[in-house]
Amino acid sequence: MGTKYVFGIDFGTESARAILVNVQNGSIVASAVSSYPHGVITDSLPGTDIKLQPQWALQNPNDYLHTLRETVTNCLADSKIKKEEVIGMGVDFTASTILPVDGSGIPLCLCPDYKENPHSWVKLWKHHAADKEVALINSRGTERNESFLQRYGGELSEEWMFPKMLQVLNEAPEIYEAADRFIEAGDWITMQLIGADIRSSCMAGYKGSWSKKEGYPSNEFLKTLHPDFEKAVKEKLSAKIYPVGSRAGFLTIKMAEELGLTENTPVAVGIIDAHAAVIGAGVDAPKKMVMAMGTSICHMCIDEEERFVPGISGVVEDGILPGYYAYEAGQSAGGDSLAWFINHCVPDYLSKEAEAAGLSLYQLMEKKASGLMPGEHGLVALDWWNGNRLLKDPNLSGTILGLTLGTKPEHIYRALLESLAFGARKILQVFDESGISIDELYACGGLAEKNKLLMQLFADITGKNVHVVSVPHTCAMGAAVLAAVAAGKEQGGWNSINEAIQKMIHYDNEVYKPIPENQTIYHQIFEVYDGLHYEFAQKNSPVKALLAIQRNLAAGQKEVTK
Repeated sequence: MGTKYVFGIDFGTESARAILVNVQNGSIVASAVSSYPHGVITDSLPGTDIKLQPQWALQNPNDYLHTLRETVTNCLADSKIKKEEVIGMGVDFTASTILPVDGSGIPLCLCPDYKENPHSWVKLWKHHAADKEVALINSRGTERNESFLQRYGGELSEEWMFPKMLQVLNEAPEIYEAADRFIEAGDWITMQLIGADIRSSCMAGYKGSWSKKEGYPSNEFLKTLHPDFEKAVKEKLSAKIYPVGSRAGFLTIKMAEELGLTENTPVAVGIIDAHAAVIGAGVDAPKKMVMAMGTSICHMCIDEEERFVPGISGVVEDGILPGYYAYEAGQSAGGDSLAWFINHCVPDYLSKEAEAAGLSLYQLMEKKASGLMPGEHGLVALDWWNGNRLLKDPNLSGTILGLTLGTKPEHIYRALLESLAFGARKILQVFDESGISIDELYACGGLAEKNKLLMQLFADITGKNVHVVSVPHTCAMGAAVLAAVAAGKEQGGWNSINEAIQKMIHYDNEVYKPIPENQTIYHQIFEVYDGLHYEFAQKNSPVKALLAIQRNLAAGQKEVTK
């Protein structure tokens, strides 16, 4: 049959990456990355002077198709692989990233009648303007004891499907009415590839409040949120849902021509990017947690039982691997909190020192922070620079305790690194208290690969061995594994995710082990972190008081403008 290949395509926040993978041994024969031409839209709609409100984050769906075509065709050109040798394609996507489309699947933002309405555009995962809607969903759901809330730690997030849909209905009913359906961007890409609306159990389960046993929230409940929301599921989310590892269909003739492939190419059901990292890391058993570490951090594990864990982002049956319940938790800030410090808080003398040494500012700050002993700087920070997912509050803000006139930039930088590990330990604590034990951590992504100090801090603070996954492009590799399964063994692929993992995922572990003396000190500091975590989450906490003042001032300025 000869060597066969599959594509894994990873759609991130700012760009998309494609890898072309040998099905037999998992080697990557080509890769390509392409940035979204419009990036993340937070200021005004493209080509207009229509300003967006705070907390809005939109994207242009044409950017996804542009990067899809560019990366796939570049990989084929670089590799010299014949199109007949490509037997599958898998896609992962950031979520919950949603868009309204018409009956033909065309995004409303591409329709002349609606393109100047911000609600017609793609709402990126970090669109945080549906906070009022999620508060209503959570309060009504709690009052009615709705069972679906248990699967999400007791609350939904404003980032997810239903809050964003409800925001459209509340603020732009004409867009809601015009939308034939609302769809996750990952499922929309699948639709463009195969010409049919086949949705992912992963995306529907984690971001759409759907379960294999109960389906979506009931029409009766949805009606309590808005009279016109009663038929949201039947009319706007009525597509078929297939489990991860299934074949969604085959490339359309049109898409095959655009990508330079054949219409006989199978396409896998989509998966969320961070969840694809579990497969890409080769994790297929319980008691292991995968941390996808980028601008934010997602924590995922599987278990044989369904348990309701406070504060998690979801538990979904067959959500990542068939036969298991898959759990997700997360930290809203990861590498972006370090980027904030590097971009805004590093004094000029350190910039000059880094330049003279031929180092980046990140490298210099890590070097200086590595020279400090645990507890030496006298600081502790909360990792809430972009809210807190465990507490389901995007408005919580970070803090650093212990600053003095002797505090140096490297002290603060190390405290920020430690805060990420403290946040992860808090998540592990909640899982353990709920009956799900984790023995080992697997870290993947740029943040894990580039920062040795951070990985040692995760080991010291959590008390777990940390395996750094050295598989290049872990999320895209997970998507490639699913592509091989979609092809099936008869076409040169594999018949199950487990079989494909065994054949395609190979890497040498770099393992960071806890240092006992560091553990002792960090256990004491974690008690301080845990106390701050509790106090600052209260309704009358200082961070919430500051937020209230800020909102009142913003509201007053808005009235003056009117």
